Amino acid sequence: MSTICNNVQLIGNLGKDPEVKDFEGGKKLAKVSLATKEFYKNDKGEKVSDTQWHNIVAWGRNAEVMERYLKKGAEVAILGKLVTRNYLDKDGSKRYITEVQISELHLLSSKPGDK
Repeated sequence: MSTICNNVQLIGNLGKDPEVKDFEGGKKLAKVSLATKEFYKNDKGEKVSDTQWHNIVAWGRNAEVMERYLKKGAEVAILGKLVTRNYLDKDGSKRYITEVQISELHLLSSKPGDK
């Protein structure tokens, strides 16, 4: 059961090109925003779309794949876990951010319009 307690699966489109950082020892980090869209009907029966934005983080091989193959608009499926971290902003205030740290990445299209 411990393997399903923090599990996230998303399919969506990249909102920007991945931002990639290289670290000592060859470690690589990629960050990107992912948009998921859900459609439903409101009380009046009108079709409404709701877009949610997710902060995505990838390390190692997944970061390399993101850097090499993904661009803004690409459709991907990801599997990962939620990670919350904190940092100090420029005013010294403590801020929190929740990200999806991916363990698996599947390219569904390489650019907008590819299906």
